[in-house]
Amino acid sequence: MGFGQVIGELLPSAIGAALSPIPIIAVVLMLMSPAASRTTPGLALGWIVGLAAATTVVVLVADPAGAGHEGAQPVVGWIKAALGVLFLMMAAGQWRKRPVPGQAPELPGWMAAIDRLSSGTAFGLGVLLSAANPKNLTLAVAAALAIGRSGLGGGATAGAIAVFVALGSVTVAGPALAYLALRDKVQARLLSAKDWLVHENATVMFVVLLVLGVVLIGKGIAIVTG
Repeated sequence: MGFGQVIGELLPSAIGAALSPIPIIAVVLMLMSPAASRTTPGLALGWIVGLAAATTVVVLVADPAGAGHEGAQPVVGWIKAALGVLFLMMAAGQWRKRPVPGQAPELPGWMAAIDRLSSGTAFGLGVLLSAANPKNLTLAVAAALAIGRSGLGGGATAGAIAVFVALGSVTVAGPALAYLALRDKVQARLLSAKDWLVHENATVMFVVLLVLGVVLIGKGIAIVTG
């Protein structure tokens, strides 16, 4: 499998990682606080480091385990299908979490103190939101399996991981860069996006997880029967 094919395999997982409403809301709340220049870079850097670390660890485990060997392909296919089923179960959980009409969406309690975080704490929060998030961990496993079974060399493998992390970080690091560069022009749009994400968080996650689940199950079946 060539580098371009691997990137194509990684795209659904990278987009799934990027479409994470809670981290995006956290970034916008930080950008609206007086300490934006201190906390937001820490959160964005923590997200990038956490996602890169999780993916790299799984790639290092998958390579010695022989994920790229022909005989291991059915196993990889079954793992992908199992990950797809896990995403469908997560999607069902998100559907049940949708607020009823008139009910205010429930957000994590730590968001109330987000404007009082230090840069180090913001960095740690970014790592937790990316590397300790069950959805992102599952996506990192799916991405790492695609990289591991490709048989790419060391440099190309590092490049594939970098592309996955860059795409998966666009919605977290992107708003921070846009705000710092064009503060007056993007502030109203960020606030509008935050309000929408707060209200539609569960629905967005349901759709993302449903699509990822179907895609991974399809890829797994194709590998097993191919």
